Amino acid sequence: MNRTTQSLIAAVAALAAVTGFAAASAPDGSGDDGAKAAARLPVERSSLLCPVPSASDLAETSYTAFTPKGGASAPSGKAELLPATRALKVTPEGSAREPKKDDDKPFLTSKAPGKPVTGQESGGESPALLGTADGKLAPGWTVQQTTKYAVGSGRGLQGANCTAPDTDFWFPGASTAEDRSDYVHLTNPDDSAAVVDIELYGKDGALKTEVGEAIQVQPHSSVPVLLSTLSPKEQTNLTMHVTARSGRVAAAVQSSDDKLGGDWLPASADPASRLVLPGIPKDATSARLVAFAPGVEDADLKVQLAAPSGSISPAGHANLHVKSGMTTAVDLGDVTKGEAGSLILTPTEDAVPVVAALRVTRGKGADQETAFIPATNAIGTRATVADNRAKGSTLSLVAPGKTGKVRVTASDGSEGGSSTSKTYTVKGGTTLGIKAPVPAGLKGTYALTVEPASEGSGEGVYASRMLEDPEDGVPMFTVQTLPDDRGMVSVPEAKQDLKVLQK
Repeated sequence: MNRTTQSLIAAVAALAAVTGFAAASAPDGSGDDGAKAAARLPVERSSLLCPVPSASDLAETSYTAFTPKGGASAPSGKAELLPATRALKVTPEGSAREPKKDDDKPFLTSKAPGKPVTGQESGGESPALLGTADGKLAPGWTVQQTTKYAVGSGRGLQGANCTAPDTDFWFPGASTAEDRSDYVHLTNPDDSAAVVDIELYGKDGALKTEVGEAIQVQPHSSVPVLLSTLSPKEQTNLTMHVTARSGRVAAAVQSSDDKLGGDWLPASADPASRLVLPGIPKDATSARLVAFAPGVEDADLKVQLAAPSGSISPAGHANLHVKSGMTTAVDLGDVTKGEAGSLILTPTEDAVPVVAALRVTRGKGADQETAFIPATNAIGTRATVADNRAKGSTLSLVAPGKTGKVRVTASDGSEGGSSTSKTYTVKGGTTLGIKAPVPAGLKGTYALTVEPASEGSGEGVYASRMLEDPEDGVPMFTVQTLPDDRGMVSVPEAKQDLKVLQK
């Protein structure tokens, strides 16, 4: 076999390996470049990281893991959550460390698609968790972390989708205000150290900080960084940029407010000229939009609220000017006026990439609670959210362009109950708010999947889920967006016949 044949076979083998990772991507196969149209194949392996939830003795944290039915080509597989420190060989101080007794014991294990599994922690020091799924449990594997704080700063319901590791994150909506305690949790899943830089941008531009440079995140460990320690100047509205100069991490911001509760602030979708922020609660008493243009050009945006009956411009906020490198914030008040709504941001002139997030508040006076809605991607092939309950799950569906038709499936219950599906039509330019369908005979929790009802009928729909669990008059809630769950990956097929090259 000659060297050309060996090189081509190696390239094909490497390309086939791409299907083993949920975060992988591939060319679209267009053009006459030696590849046929890309095939959509189920991923064979995926990984997720859950941040450290709380050190409070009064907090209770639950975890729910779920893989949707269908789509997997593998006959078997497994999925489990383990403490992220399970393979740590050295401490951050550099000394040797023996693994703890329970480091290799799974916190929870999924056995089959279609049924959620749950686990719970009650107070104390809970570790960051590393989840891996392979085979039939990998496509669309989703893990939700939900913590309820009874009292204290940040009291309320704090929810987070456990996320895949990456190298670049944007967090518009962070803060170093006196009444806020915002921590960014950096978790390293790999066997070598990661080096991370944190940049902060306020209303006047970049904040000077040397503390945020070259942060070491040791293998299989998690580092919390209090944002107010990075800059002495208080800023009510910030945009934070997290980049890994070596290695990769998962990053999420836990925000706690002395008066307004708190929640996890997920990363915004990658910078884009058109953004969708789905699912502002119909009873939101206030909403604050925070936007940032990371490039060299200012962005001029048209702001629209997609309501149930159509799209309108919020009074006094039809347009938004975002200066390059400076965080822009605008208070929209009770913008939804008692109806479910979503924000759609589009360029008025030149297409300039931006990132954005909403901080939404429910309740009044001492009984207020907040959550965050970052700009997100469409549901794509399928989107999944875990930890839904018999009461308190509300789904928001928005079609910023043409009308979409989607199928929403409620899974089997974690302790009993059979799945059910319903189909919904979302008119173009509107938001449809629905009480999530519930499995028949539900016991425990369940998962929701949202997918196009037929090919091409709903890929452009965006979605979010609000989970409520009120207590003592406080409307405790959390909101999670539903981007594509990355259960499928595009892999171009080789056009060249290897047998020809072997002659």
